[in-house]
Amino acid sequence: MISTREEAEIAILREANQMVAQVLVSLAEHVAPGVNTLELDELAYDMITGMGARPAFLGYMGFPNSTCISVDEVIVHGIPGKRRLQEGQIVSMDVGVAHGGFIGDAAITVPCGEVNGERRRLMDVTDQALTAAIAAARAGNYVGDIGRAVQSVCDGSGFAIVRCFTGHGIGRAMHEPPQIPNYDTGKRGPLLKPGMVIAIEPMISAGSHEAKVLKDGWTAVTKDGRPSAHFEHSVVIREGKADILSATPKLVWGQCA
Repeated sequence: MISTREEAEIAILREANQMVAQVLVSLAEHVAPGVNTLELDELAYDMITGMGARPAFLGYMGFPNSTCISVDEVIVHGIPGKRRLQEGQIVSMDVGVAHGGFIGDAAITVPCGEVNGERRRLMDVTDQALTAAIAAARAGNYVGDIGRAVQSVCDGSGFAIVRCFTGHGIGRAMHEPPQIPNYDTGKRGPLLKPGMVIAIEPMISAGSHEAKVLKDGWTAVTKDGRPSAHFEHSVVIREGKADILSATPKLVWGQCA
């Protein structure tokens, strides 16, 4: 069953997602050559707990850290550790916050120093795909319209949508119905209704759409080793355009002009 939320619940979800946004702003400012991904994770933990909240990822289904930090060929669910960032890489950072009985969730990909044209364009296309997906996420449309919007941006770009991971409903649990595919499945899926809260998160690869999960059971990488980008927002379905709960004026993504 797909939940719809009362405005009082949405207010708490907004607070949780604004905490996520604050953390992402700070993490983005700290991405630099020589920084290791565990240092970023520790910064996020300190910020989240300092705000009186809890890292939603920590311990979730056994995940060992507070954030997912995914570098270059890592698509999603990268485990922070000793890996040091290098000039020219792209870094995807996914943050979840548990606050007031609800979950906030968002992700962004940023460059480490100067990146080449392909990586810059990959980030731009993925960001534009999220923007298009959010525009399609309005009452009266269907879940299938969201994936169709992502594919409309990706088609012709020379990049590939990673199909094995989806967006999802979010609220009191990290993952709630419905699943939100990032491509045109050929089906319309559930009707989008006012008050539904969903996390939309396209992941796009510079090469093949194929992925594999490493032996740690979490880290998902592109099979061909090409870089991948990931952008995510949690949004409320409205009669007009979606309400982006994780938006921040300090670091804009998924809101391309």
